[in-house]
Amino acid sequence: MSGERVADIWGPRTPFATGASWPRRVDQYLVDGVAEADVQEWVRGACLLCSNGCGLEVAVSDGRMVGVRGRAEDRVNHGRLGPKGLYGWQGQQHDRLATPLIREGGRLVETDWDTAMAAVVERSRSLLKSKGPLSHAFYTSGQLMLEEYYTLCVIGKAGIGTPHMDGNTRLCTATAASAFQESFGSDGQPGSYTDVDSCDALFLFGHNVAETQTVLWTRMLDRLDAGDPPRLVCVDPRRTKVAERATVHLPVRNGTNLAVMNALVHELIARGWVNEDYVRAHTVGFDELDRLTRETTPEWAAEICGVPARDIRAAAEIFGTSERVVSTCSMGFYQSHQATAASCQVNNLHLLRGMLGRPGAGILQMNGQPSAENNREAGCGPALPGFRNWDNPDHVRELAELWNVDPLVIPHWSAPTDANAILRFAEQGSIGFLWIAGTNPAVSQTDLARIRRILSGDQCFVVVSDGYRTETTELADVVLPAALWAEKTGTFTNVDRTVHLQEKAVEPPGQARGDQAIWTDYARRMGFADKDGHPLPAWDTSEQAFEAWKAASAGRPCDYSGLTYQKLHDVGGVQWPCTSEAPNGTERLFTDGVFNTAVETCETYGHHLATGAPIGETAYRARGVDGRAILKTTAYDHPYEEPDATYPMRLTTGRTVYHWHTRTKTKRSRRLNEAAPAMWVEISAPDAQRLGIAEGDIVRVASRRGSIEAPARISHVREGVVFAPWHYGEPETAANELTLNGWDPVSKQPELKVAAVSVTRIRPGDGPAPAPITTASAPVRPFADTGRE
Repeated sequence: MSGERVADIWGPRTPFATGASWPRRVDQYLVDGVAEADVQEWVRGACLLCSNGCGLEVAVSDGRMVGVRGRAEDRVNHGRLGPKGLYGWQGQQHDRLATPLIREGGRLVETDWDTAMAAVVERSRSLLKSKGPLSHAFYTSGQLMLEEYYTLCVIGKAGIGTPHMDGNTRLCTATAASAFQESFGSDGQPGSYTDVDSCDALFLFGHNVAETQTVLWTRMLDRLDAGDPPRLVCVDPRRTKVAERATVHLPVRNGTNLAVMNALVHELIARGWVNEDYVRAHTVGFDELDRLTRETTPEWAAEICGVPARDIRAAAEIFGTSERVVSTCSMGFYQSHQATAASCQVNNLHLLRGMLGRPGAGILQMNGQPSAENNREAGCGPALPGFRNWDNPDHVRELAELWNVDPLVIPHWSAPTDANAILRFAEQGSIGFLWIAGTNPAVSQTDLARIRRILSGDQCFVVVSDGYRTETTELADVVLPAALWAEKTGTFTNVDRTVHLQEKAVEPPGQARGDQAIWTDYARRMGFADKDGHPLPAWDTSEQAFEAWKAASAGRPCDYSGLTYQKLHDVGGVQWPCTSEAPNGTERLFTDGVFNTAVETCETYGHHLATGAPIGETAYRARGVDGRAILKTTAYDHPYEEPDATYPMRLTTGRTVYHWHTRTKTKRSRRLNEAAPAMWVEISAPDAQRLGIAEGDIVRVASRRGSIEAPARISHVREGVVFAPWHYGEPETAANELTLNGWDPVSKQPELKVAAVSVTRIRPGDGPAPAPITTASAPVRPFADTGRE
């Protein structure tokens, strides 16, 4: 099909009954003037514009990408593609960064690779000599390839020896990792997308799947439109497209997620909806969980969350009486207050009911980005590769032997550094060398005025690798042009552990290079070597890097040892762990009720969920967890910043279906940008009436940190809440001018969805607010009245 999918976001329905296979539907788009007969080659890969990772093929003609089509046999999408998958790649063909840049006289000027890299290496060597490894930091993306992450991991942790490595995954998926580690002993999704096909209840916690993972929502819609649909529960302060289909919608006040989760757990225990045999055999911590939730009744939570107690009870009854429940959890929980504790309660609901390890019963703690899982697995962020425990000397020795370096080189003397601390150290000057790759923190980070001061200051030398000139590149000392999706070969792994191989389809523009090639060049120029003098890293090609990663992952929870490029080319997506014993991958984890919590295996010894204080090996060992899951929570506490007389409303931020992160690619795709061309903010009808605001009026939203101006859109967001999409980085419109520097004590994920703001009408607008053609929050007026769908 090649129709206009901007308006028809999810495409035609193909309903299917419980337990049946999701029917295939191949979506295809070719640019105007190109017919299938004109396509010279279809190159296999997968979409890299959300965490779904839909299998596809890239159409190539005369060395150019001219279209895409879904792969019908792929386990993730069965041929479907969403709007960003169909059209987003066109953004790569415009305004690309094709030449290195270097700052001279306060301006970025074009230069050659040798000059640019010489400047990078000179500053790097000087700082290593004068200040040591702690002077260096790397801040990467959730959109690179596994081979690139692992290459940089080895450079940073074995070549330099710095613990200062993190990614913008800190903003989107850090809590998913922390929640799994705290509950199950290690990162890694226990469920599978196929669980949607056989569940009888769906719970979506802070997850606007209709816009953030459109093909996954298509799968859910096809179940909801069948004759035996699952019941659906949605926790979200906005009336999203998901909420419109929900059996129960809990529009909680943002920042109060843990209160409603503690109430749901309370109800399961109080009503006897607990699988006692499973809890007794496969968990620890039930008595403490019971104690902490004994008084957290639906009535108690209703006062805090602003939702009826009867609706909380109805949601609990659905979870407690269903036979097969799938839960998804996403940014509404991760970027909010007490993020890890609330997300662990999602895990606890499933553990209390024994809802794991079988068809239709699973958890998907969602990723915000397409290859965030790889960043976490490969150790490019604040972790050791293969879900190893930095606090376990045996795990460190394993890596030292694998890399042939002294164990003392590998940073493990204290917890790895998260992005918040990296930026603080760069602000203070103790980090003097910061390399940013594939991300745009000058738009995506919190409190943007501070971020701009850090990146533009003289105290830190900033290198940026990117495919475009962005708000961040304009603050850098050296900018390196990077190859993007389908301009290089490598693998990436989606939310449900499905690994895809993206094969190179076209050449990158100008002098652009893949990130792995850039970092390998840096390592060679720096002379990084192992104990025997061999180059570190020891590989040059992507396939060599993949083979090295397989060796690092072997025997660990994320085992890739059974995968090859050839298998991924032939089959499409394959789930890890994939080994000689499981050559076709593993659909679900923990099917035997044994978790990765043994002292010898676990990725962490855990933390106190209220304070973030580490538990430590001695206390962890004394608890005798030994392969059982851990039921953990903490008491609800109010957010860092709540409404007051000056700032009486609550801000929450989020995405629109048509854009990806800071729009560096999608704003250059005509179809996507025309669908959502500019910033807007959403307020409720009662708030609009009280403030004298009409649809399209220009309003100022202000917080203690800054303000923005944008057209108002009157929607079904809950009263007292303001919603702002965060994609738009233009002056006076970036939502993160408003957000605060608070973060979860365990995951260190910023509270992007909880801030106190005021809203003031500035002037009449020029017409309706520039909202998407179809939006997350359905307009108060009917769609038919606007000509929109």
